[in-house]
Amino acid sequence: MKEKVIYYTDELNDDFAKTEIQRKPLGVKYKYIHKNTLWRVVCFIVYYVVAIPLVFIINKIVHHQRLKNKKVLKQVKKSGYFVYGNHTSHLNDCFSVPIMALPKRAYIICNPDALSIKGLKNIVQMLGAIPLANTLKEHKEMVKCIEQRIKEKQVISIYPEAHIWPYYTKIRPFTNISFKYPVKCNAPVFAITHCFQKRKFSKKPKIISFVDGPFYPNTELSANEASMELRDKVYQVMCERAKKYSNYEYIKYVKVEEEKEYIEE
Repeated sequence: MKEKVIYYTDELNDDFAKTEIQRKPLGVKYKYIHKNTLWRVVCFIVYYVVAIPLVFIINKIVHHQRLKNKKVLKQVKKSGYFVYGNHTSHLNDCFSVPIMALPKRAYIICNPDALSIKGLKNIVQMLGAIPLANTLKEHKEMVKCIEQRIKEKQVISIYPEAHIWPYYTKIRPFTNISFKYPVKCNAPVFAITHCFQKRKFSKKPKIISFVDGPFYPNTELSANEASMELRDKVYQVMCERAKKYSNYEYIKYVKVEEEKEYIEE
């Protein structure tokens, strides 16, 4: 089997998701929070009765994922919290936190592309998608939604690397922008680091995901300083986990000066 190679030029902006989804605006009628009783009932059924059992099976059988150090979550049973992870997969990244967070409900801050798939907009939102805002009005509603979910003692997951790099074994640099949410909500933060290891009877790796935290915003610092401190703590622990436990390179990433197409060699 030929070695899979991805050439990249920019750790912050290169994206290898290859979804080719045409983004559509959320629209003026888009609701970040639904108060309709029927919507809430259907949402509960879709999430807990349909999605969670299916996600559990997929994670175990397809991704061969194991969750480590989940015991640290016991420290925040009575509060909502944020989870930051490395962005290495479409499905596993979406699935990991909902399973980890049970019985709490997990939401994910995502690219609006996720809600641009024809016929699936409502389902994706019911599964927990909180799309990034494109306008000032949308941003205000998005922040209200995040604050509301934390007040409800639920979970918000964020992938600060922003772009998907499949099976990447290191941690890419990311900014402190998304860490301003836990500072604003004064909520604890956890890191989940997906590490890749060799399987005995398959070329594809198994996934070992480590949970670390909680990390708390420093209320004695300015909002920007506190968000940067949180960012540094999460980045450091993720780098340490990846370096120690991610030891199988299913796809090789090579940095080049000029952008090239994805190829297999």
